[in-house]
Amino acid sequence: MGRVVIVVGNSGVGKTTLTRLLCEQGGFAAGLEQIGERPYQQLFAADLTRYALPNQVDFLLFRAEQEIAIRRGTADGILDGGLEEDYFIFTRHFYRKGYLTPMEYSLCERLVTNLRQLLPEPDLILALNAPIPVIAERYARRGRILEITRRSDLEELEGLLREFVEQQDPSRVIQFDASRDDPTYAEVLPGLIEQIRARLTDQGEKWNPSKMTT
Repeated sequence: MGRVVIVVGNSGVGKTTLTRLLCEQGGFAAGLEQIGERPYQQLFAADLTRYALPNQVDFLLFRAEQEIAIRRGTADGILDGGLEEDYFIFTRHFYRKGYLTPMEYSLCERLVTNLRQLLPEPDLILALNAPIPVIAERYARRGRILEITRRSDLEELEGLLREFVEQQDPSRVIQFDASRDDPTYAEVLPGLIEQIRARLTDQGEKWNPSKMTT
């Protein structure tokens, strides 16, 4: 049974790049965001209120499906963002922006609560940190076509992210300084892979596979 690591961080900080490299060099199963492949993302980008709910529900279910696939496999896996980031940071942000109504936000909350009753929490959280000016520069540089968040949203997203991380058990969190401009992470990647493996071993098995539903 595979264990689950989630990589959380602000938009543009480098979650996807780091997740890919960790999986390629560490032999982890990958769970990437796949924004371009999600069926409602383009509709959401064109109409922020009409398609906010189906887009978020799709992403939340997709993240749960990624976790299920990893849990049923033999290799540990790393998710780029994951269920927690999609809900606690982005769903909450979209609600604050007015894209989701209170009833729609409540529906997302119910969905995540019930998903987490069926699925164990992630075994480890890798939290990426960098100053807002560094994140803003990277955000502008990546130039995603289907971007929903804006540079002006980065401060609020950072606050939501810190709030989420501070509520977690510190033993389940690795704080990672992502401020250095090193897109290959060449100097730090071997040590980070070793640290992830060691922390996963320390966490031990916390979940009974008989809880998995078909």
